Amino acid sequence: QGDPAAIQALVARKLPRILALAQRMLGDPAEAEDVAQETMLKAWKQAPKWKPGKARFDTWLHRVGLNLCYDRLRRRRDVTVDTFPDQVDPGPSPDRGLLDAELGQRVDHALQALPPRQREAIVLCHYQELGNIQAAELMAISVEALESLLSRARRTLRTTLVDLSPAMVETER
Repeated sequence: QGDPAAIQALVARKLPRILALAQRMLGDPAEAEDVAQETMLKAWKQAPKWKPGKARFDTWLHRVGLNLCYDRLRRRRDVTVDTFPDQVDPGPSPDRGLLDAELGQRVDHALQALPPRQREAIVLCHYQELGNIQAAELMAISVEALESLLSRARRTLRTTLVDLSPAMVETER
């Protein structure tokens, strides 16, 4: 209903999760911030059209964020450049806290190397902490299909990160 206090409360509660989702999907903090901001803007503009009961608001908001991430990933494939971009600061991002930067980068690189649907499943279930039912609903697939994606993604990550000790990998999760 256009209540500024309501949108402030919504952004305070939902922005960190949408930002984390975008960072994991895109691997670029600056792009992730843009996507998170655009997601919140769309939520504000589309709020009058959203109908309770048709879908959970969180599910709808995650879907908007994922769609914006996929739009950016598609644009990356379409753009060719003659020069390499400036190097990104190799330091740890804020969401990693005190975790070892090298370990975090290896896990992030392995995550980015996954096919997009497998990456989406891992991000939703492990980083966004959604249950399988909610993640499957968000991805518009069956729970069995989600579990298959998760299984393949975990197997690929395990193979890619085979030289890491299990305790280190569990800590990163």
